[in-house]
Amino acid sequence: MAGKSADIRAGIRGLATSLGRGAARLLFPPVCAGCRRQVDSPGALCGECWPKLRFLERPWCAVLGTPFTHEMGEGALSPEAIANPPPFARARAAVAYSGVAREMVQGLKYNDRTDLAPWMARWMARAGAELIADADLVVPVPLHWRRFLSRRFNQSAELARALATASGRPFDPGALVRRKVTRQQVGLDAREREDNVRGAFSVPPGARARVAGRRVLLVDDVYTTGATVAAATRALRRAGATAVDVLTFARVLPGDFRDDGADII
Repeated sequence: MAGKSADIRAGIRGLATSLGRGAARLLFPPVCAGCRRQVDSPGALCGECWPKLRFLERPWCAVLGTPFTHEMGEGALSPEAIANPPPFARARAAVAYSGVAREMVQGLKYNDRTDLAPWMARWMARAGAELIADADLVVPVPLHWRRFLSRRFNQSAELARALATASGRPFDPGALVRRKVTRQQVGLDAREREDNVRGAFSVPPGARARVAGRRVLLVDDVYTTGATVAAATRALRRAGATAVDVLTFARVLPGDFRDDGADII
């Protein structure tokens, strides 16, 4: 008798959950992550937007993750990685920063579309599977506290939290802080961007023990010139991190740089 009652209660709960989801879909129907047309399921792209998304695939530079036009052999490096080796070990991104990807990034960053973060993180997890597997700690690129108060959330932290939750890796948003207000990166060339973020990050004394001896996965939304993640990497390495890998949702590919607000801090 008790078992039958439990089955009935479970059935009622299941029915209530289904009805709740149905009501939610009626009140808040899922929309395309790119153009906001109605779609069948949350986080999906419509038929027009999907072909406009360029996923970054192998073969790519072993360090920077920039795609090659043809197979170069295991461990091949791009001319950029050879001429100017970054302080981080590896960088990967899910998609090229153009079209629909750009709309998704700006929707998350400026239009409070935090609902996009888990779906964007899924694509990031695919591109950065080897980085996630090696990570001891997942750390987002931080906002300065003044910008955080005005924006109310950190888009990089939303992506990092989703990645950490899905992978079971520790998430530590307090491991890195932005200690000075920097100019927005819009309108700055590569050298000016480097100067702008030099010394901008630090690991608080209370977080050093959590960083020291760990391989850190540093998460951001867009990789443009790499100035921001390079500055953040140096701060983590000074605090004792054994290595830092970088994972972003999108990246501006060499030759495609455009002054459209990517890598804004």
